[in-house]
Amino acid sequence: MSHSHILVTGGSGFLANSIITTLLSRGHTVTTTVRSAAKATALQSQHPSINIKIVPDMSQLSAFDAAVTNHTPPLTAVIHTASPFHYSITNIKTDMLDPAVNGTVGILQSIHKFAPSVNRVVITSSFAAMSNPLKPAGEKYSEKDWNPVTWATAEQPENALSQAGYRTSKALAEKEAWKFMEDEKPRFSLTVLNPSLIFGPVSPALSSLEEVNTSNQRIRDLVSGKFRERCPPTGSQFWVDVRDAAMAHVVAVEKTGDEVEGKRFFLTAGNFCNADIVQVLGEAFPEVKDGLPQGEALREGRFPEGGPKYGFDNEASVQGLGVVYRSLMESVVDTVRSLRVVEGRQ
Repeated sequence: MSHSHILVTGGSGFLANSIITTLLSRGHTVTTTVRSAAKATALQSQHPSINIKIVPDMSQLSAFDAAVTNHTPPLTAVIHTASPFHYSITNIKTDMLDPAVNGTVGILQSIHKFAPSVNRVVITSSFAAMSNPLKPAGEKYSEKDWNPVTWATAEQPENALSQAGYRTSKALAEKEAWKFMEDEKPRFSLTVLNPSLIFGPVSPALSSLEEVNTSNQRIRDLVSGKFRERCPPTGSQFWVDVRDAAMAHVVAVEKTGDEVEGKRFFLTAGNFCNADIVQVLGEAFPEVKDGLPQGEALREGRFPEGGPKYGFDNEASVQGLGVVYRSLMESVVDTVRSLRVVEGRQ
């Protein structure tokens, strides 16, 4: 695919920043959206060549109308990574589900109405949209899996807690995106990517280690000695490096034809547990070893008896998008080095 003009939403996010870097390195023109002027200033200093538009509230269906119009050269593709961000959920529907779904359906509507030059949309969904609590242990996760939640079940108490609320919102947003494609039959094609937990180097532009994205916080906290007495449970089943996830998004925009159009891709390098991260840290950074959990303190961070609960099939992303997944060792080591750069500037 020749060099294109691509809109990336949520540009100050961890994954989006890596996507922007990758797009620019491959010669594309980039416009992005952020929520505030302060975020725009910070991002512009990191990427002077990009255009930035401010979209303060993506829960409005028309939020992205202005962001997709009046571009020179015209937009050819959109990568939608923005997801609702807030601290408290008092009402699962208004605080979490509506913004997530409206942001996704809203940008599809805006492109459909106002950006006739766009021929490809890539949406960042999540493993959360695949995760199924009823899936039998020992089976493999793949693109065929769907979180069984519906609008009818979304507001039940077990789906309305913050973590479950996030998973529910991602699942409903992706389901509504595919429904939009079916109902509206727009001129652009849709590709959806479902990354698992994302590790990897943080931006050197972070102002402090407090700003580290959620998934990398466990690496930051292990290195600092916070979990010396007790390694926390792993929680997530799978992981992927941010650079591999970013490249997958860029290739999904660049490729044409049946390989990517109308498809979803599970992005994961495989299973991991927190004890694996501890092992990497101890080997690669002996100076932090005394602050790492050991022996019994590691118990909750290990795989359950018998190993990982689920397997994975990432063949579609390897074959269809050409992803070559980094090892956990490389990802964790590079993450720690990037954290030390930020720390050194504080």
